[in-house]
Order: sequence, then structure tokens, then C-alpha cells
Amino acid sequence: QVQLVESGGGLVQAGGSLRLSCAASGRTFSSYAMGWFRQAPGKEREFVAAISRTGDSTAYADSVKGRFTVSRDSAKNTVYLQMNSLKPEDTAVYYCAGSSVYYRPTSLPGYDYWGRGTQVTVSS
Repeated sequence: QVQLVESGGGLVQAGGSLRLSCAASGRTFSSYAMGWFRQAPGKEREFVAAISRTGDSTAYADSVKGRFTVSRDSAKNTVYLQMNSLKPEDTAVYYCAGSSVYYRPTSLPGYDYWGRGTQVTVSS
């Protein structure tokens, strides 16, 4: 099992940047593909980015491609989401997720562990 705790959310103006972190407990962090999802009020949770166990492969939603970067540091048991050129439509609760089964899943069913989320608010 792995426990995930997100941090780094906050309020930022449009065009600004934030870096989210997701700290994972346990010694098997490198066994999990990791992903980021977000959920805006009244909307379904949606895929944002994913990274494979070794970090050699990443995937992004079209809406964030070129603006967001996912990375991981196995020594720190942490996955990051660097968010640049933020837009008001990026406002949501951002969730970190871990997959013990799949290579680099891009949909919710591919993940079996979830954090509690961190709020990101982008003002116009």
C-alpha cells in the first residue's frame, strides 16, 4: 500500500505558476506509475498528467500540454506537477494517484491509490 499527500496548491493570478508535490509513504514508490487528476466544481474528475514508474514516459491532457510538466524523484518518494501559464479554467482540486498495475494510465480506473487533493485557484 501507499499513502499519498498533496501540497503546493494556492491562489495565483492568470499567467502565473505553481508547483504541486505529492509525497508517497512506503518503500515501494518506484513500483507505482503516478498520475495527476483535477476536479472543478460541478464537473467530473479529469486526467491531467501521468508518469511511468521509472519516469521515462509521460502523458498529458491536451488542455495542459506545453504548460504543465510532471516529474518524479524516487529518492524523495515524491511526484511533482509544475504548472505554468495558468488559466482561470485550471481552477480545481488537484489529486495525486498511484497505479500498482498499469504502465502509465490516463484514466481514473487505472489507479488504485488516491490522495485527498489540494486546491488550485487561478484568478483572472
